[in-house]
Amino acid sequence: MNFLFTPSSHFNLANLFTMVNITAGLAAIYCITQNNFFLAVILAWVGGAFDIFDGKIARKYRLSNEFGVQLDSFADFLSFVLVPVFLIFQAVYIVYLEGLWLILASAISIYYVISGLRRLIHFNINTDAGEVDKYFTGVPTPLGAILLWLVYLGAAYALIPAPLVIVLMGTVGWLLNSKVNVPHP
Repeated sequence: MNFLFTPSSHFNLANLFTMVNITAGLAAIYCITQNNFFLAVILAWVGGAFDIFDGKIARKYRLSNEFGVQLDSFADFLSFVLVPVFLIFQAVYIVYLEGLWLILASAISIYYVISGLRRLIHFNINTDAGEVDKYFTGVPTPLGAILLWLVYLGAAYALIPAPLVIVLMGTVGWLLNSKVNVPHP
């Protein structure tokens, strides 16, 4: 069981927590395909909890390594970029939009996915394993996902019309790579 606390192990405790995040994200995507949006959101939040703890564990036990940084970004892309975009697409855009509106929603969804991926790649290139800055430059993908969850809830409870969802998704996608400083928790 020493591998759990060995920084060079791909299966150390921090990385195992990240793998649970990945599993929750994959399960959430499956639930979205089954139109079980409630369970998908619960699984996404479970993934988010494991994302918080994987970093705390990595820092506390000095388990950070390059593999873990890459694995965490993959998990973030899955759980905090693909899942919320796919959820909004299936639960809002396909239900309420058609024609040119659906094409625009598709383009903005792709823009968001590319923005999230760009942000994560840029973060990986410019961050050393185990380093934590005081501020993020741009909205981190987990916060972007939270903002999209709020947009989804607004649409689900008929507080936000689908065309406004498109605008809000585009705005959050832009914020991912903006110069906005967001304090690191």
